[in-house]
Amino acid sequence: MAATAPLPSARRARRNRVVPGFGLSLGVTLAWLSLIVLIPLAGLLLKAGGLGWQGLWQIWTEPRVLAALKLSFGTALVAAAFNAVMGTLVAWVLVRYRFPGKRVFDAMIDLPFALPTAVAGIALTSLYGPNGWVGRWFESVGIKIAYTPLGITLALVFIGLPFVVRVVQPVLSEVERELEEAAATLGANRWQAVRRVILPALWPAIVTGFGLAFARGVGEYGSVIFIAGNLPGLTEIAPLLITFRLDEYQYADAAAIALAMLLLSLLMLLAINALQAKLSRRGR
Repeated sequence: MAATAPLPSARRARRNRVVPGFGLSLGVTLAWLSLIVLIPLAGLLLKAGGLGWQGLWQIWTEPRVLAALKLSFGTALVAAAFNAVMGTLVAWVLVRYRFPGKRVFDAMIDLPFALPTAVAGIALTSLYGPNGWVGRWFESVGIKIAYTPLGITLALVFIGLPFVVRVVQPVLSEVERELEEAAATLGANRWQAVRRVILPALWPAIVTGFGLAFARGVGEYGSVIFIAGNLPGLTEIAPLLITFRLDEYQYADAAAIALAMLLLSLLMLLAINALQAKLSRRGR
């Protein structure tokens, strides 16, 4: 029996599966993405590529560059991990509890977004410096915060906390409490309900917030330079080293350091996205 040709209505349905205007929207998106992201990155690659592989490797293996990269990525990882824990706890309090001043407390979470980073750096230095309100008490017991990697981590915690809270908060608000009650009726204690019912739904959001906080921390400049001390090999972050190379008109060297940061960040974010996708599938 010969196959019948598809009805005109079926052909029209197949053609209309794509949202009208998809071609135009895709073209505008790709053009905008190229203008804002791809072209600047291509310029960076071309500028750094002019050094050749030997020149790139020579710059990447300089002790000062290695120390700056290690400090930037290490403090960003520690701060993002700390924010992943404390940001989840803050989101839990905001979603699950009612208390006086809750709206004010909730609004204060967004202050690091609106506050200029230089102002944040000056405020943190004034607070945690040797003569600051908090720093002098730590100095009295032999703990130095400002002008150390600890101070850098503290600054990155300050600017990265909102990323975790604002990603986890809406997901937590959608978790049905009936599931927790059902777990309790089946004999699960509070910790078991959190570990087996709530956390599987929150893990993708927590990992996403961790990735956003880490990405912001790696490239942070304004809030860090005031509290870092900027000692080469000790408290000098990679963005500041890039600025020094630019001030010295060593544009190729600055591009090479920026390329190293770009590649390392890309690898880290790919790993974070893969983990987030895996946790999403496991949660479903």
